[in-house]
Amino acid sequence: MGMHVDSSVQISELMQQSNVKFGTSGARGLVSDMNDRVCYAYTLAFLEYMLQAGFTEPGKPVMIAGDCRASSARIMAAAARAAKDVGLNPVHCGKIPTPALALAALEHQCAGVMVTGSHIPDDRNGMKYYRPDGEVLKSDEQAIYQARITLPEHIFTADGSFAVAEVLPELDASASRAYIARYVDVFSADALSGLKIGVYQHSSVAREMMVELIEALGGEVVRLGYSEAFIPVDTEAIRQEDVDLARKWSLEFGLDSIISTDGDADRPLISDEKGEWLRGDVAGILCARFLAVEHVVTPVSSNSAVEKSQYFRQVMRTRIGSPYVIDAMNLLLQEGHLNVAGYEANGGFLIASDLMLNGKSMKALPTRDAIIVLLTILVQSRQSGQAISALLKALPQRFTFSDRIKNFPSADSQKMLAIFNSGHAEADVSAADLIFSELFGPAASIDSTDGARISLESGEVIHLRASGNAPELRCYNEAGSEERVRDMNAMCMKVLSDWKA
Repeated sequence: MGMHVDSSVQISELMQQSNVKFGTSGARGLVSDMNDRVCYAYTLAFLEYMLQAGFTEPGKPVMIAGDCRASSARIMAAAARAAKDVGLNPVHCGKIPTPALALAALEHQCAGVMVTGSHIPDDRNGMKYYRPDGEVLKSDEQAIYQARITLPEHIFTADGSFAVAEVLPELDASASRAYIARYVDVFSADALSGLKIGVYQHSSVAREMMVELIEALGGEVVRLGYSEAFIPVDTEAIRQEDVDLARKWSLEFGLDSIISTDGDADRPLISDEKGEWLRGDVAGILCARFLAVEHVVTPVSSNSAVEKSQYFRQVMRTRIGSPYVIDAMNLLLQEGHLNVAGYEANGGFLIASDLMLNGKSMKALPTRDAIIVLLTILVQSRQSGQAISALLKALPQRFTFSDRIKNFPSADSQKMLAIFNSGHAEADVSAADLIFSELFGPAASIDSTDGARISLESGEVIHLRASGNAPELRCYNEAGSEERVRDMNAMCMKVLSDWKA
């Protein structure tokens, strides 16, 4: 008989060995690097932390779900084995949206594991972890990162695969049903009556759920673009083929709107009646207004129409990333505020407090959700008798656009940003004028919440920010027309490229 061999490893060490990075949003990496041993180890560290910190206790469930990537089922099985080995009960929720998994963890007051790479290509994947009260936050990250775990090496082969393939538990569809009920219960059965809606299914994990919801609320569905192969739909960088398809489908089928999501359905994609996709931060404004939100949290990069609309009692700006939005929402709750929600520029909508909708309570769901945005905009259009393009025209006309320079070393990004963040406001504005005033006129102020957000006297915006997970420098712009903001961004890209050279 062979001896069982265990090894002790720190998660920070495993990150370096495996090239699978672990952060606030969980683990992400190439599928070839995310072998069973690595996925088991990261999940084991997360769940041991949940137990040690008192977030859960032995015997409680762990909700496990995944998206439609080819690798997701295998990684889910690794997570399930880790849950069993730490004394918890893995529940196989199937292929469901990330917010549906988060809702199940909240309702059952247990931990959750979502296997998804979101909008990135199929050769990559990820694992996102949930506490019983919502997302793993910055305050949790360091403890997991520094955790030292014991790995039962005898269950793995030399290449990191399970020696005996792990099988997921029997499917439990209750999480999917609860998520659908969340929306069917607060909208009337004829809420979308008379609307003809295209559902761009591609490889979204919500592709059948979107159809079910639209039909349950009285809308007519046209199924579009179903794909067996995974398609990396990014709601902040929409592919030109998706732009062209939406315009074509809208004309061909006479649609009132086309809806879709990214791979794990936490970021929405919705078009007007002409097949023009809405920007996520504009969709967020429409959603928040419909829900009668009073206190809105959104990153500093989001469209300033949220303030200019004067729809909300308070708008709080944060650094870019859902953990920062959630921290700010939690602060507002601690101060005793009600009707608190937030959204990101990608359109993902987070609800921090229970809200009333049509006389019924909608429970808090403080993680990115796509479905709430899609439904609230469609219902607004139907109730008002206005096309979605008319809803947009009622907002202050502010337009945003962004791009990035790849292979821009982090050190160079920091040098560039330091020019505008010296700590002396007048010197920073003078530096901005030196670089940009010939093209765009003088600067008025600079916000250093996340990078350098330069507000120009014209009301236009140049926002420079180093990517948090890649050697890239991003530039976000805001102006009064679509054409102008695209021109601004192109000019900024040239300035930054010349500076890099």
